[in-house]
Amino acid sequence: MNTSLALRRRRLVTVIGAVVLAAVIAGSAVLIGQQSLAAASTPLLSGPVTEADGLIREEGAVSVFDDVPAVSNLDAELLTAVRAAATAAERDGVTMHVNSGWRSAAYQQQLREDAVAQYGSEEEAARWVATPENSEHVSGDAVDLGPVAAQDWLSQHGDEFGLCQIYANERWHFELRPGAVANGCPLMYADPTADPRVQR
Repeated sequence: MNTSLALRRRRLVTVIGAVVLAAVIAGSAVLIGQQSLAAASTPLLSGPVTEADGLIREEGAVSVFDDVPAVSNLDAELLTAVRAAATAAERDGVTMHVNSGWRSAAYQQQLREDAVAQYGSEEEAARWVATPENSEHVSGDAVDLGPVAAQDWLSQHGDEFGLCQIYANERWHFELRPGAVANGCPLMYADPTADPRVQR
């Protein structure tokens, strides 16, 4: 009886082990498939990044009023707010320019890969550059503005136009928050990894 019970237990352990192993293998296959689909959904660059991808070659060279893809492909309401703020800032002697605005998914992917190489890991890169799927730049809902004088001006007056700095570590990154006109800008996230939109 003891031998029979021991044999049954071994068989049960073997069956359970096989089931667990099969589940692990199946889970890995699903994960690999999801990663392949995610990679396939991000367009690869067929050549160098150009102005058509939202590239701005020289900092300070693009006005918020220029008709280039990085500016003209921004969300219309965001662009209207940025231009209104730039006009008001100009009256105060502050010139505003776009360092980066709308970006193609391929350009954003290249920036993410460059950030991984620069910072040494996906985790550290995520503090500075979002994936194409989660980037507010790719959707046209974020703009990086300069110079520092314009960033300072916006920190004092941006909420009057609904323009808010979103990340404490990126003083140049602004997004439209219409409620800020009445209520002021919301508290900033420490960096993009604290932003729930990045987790979607």
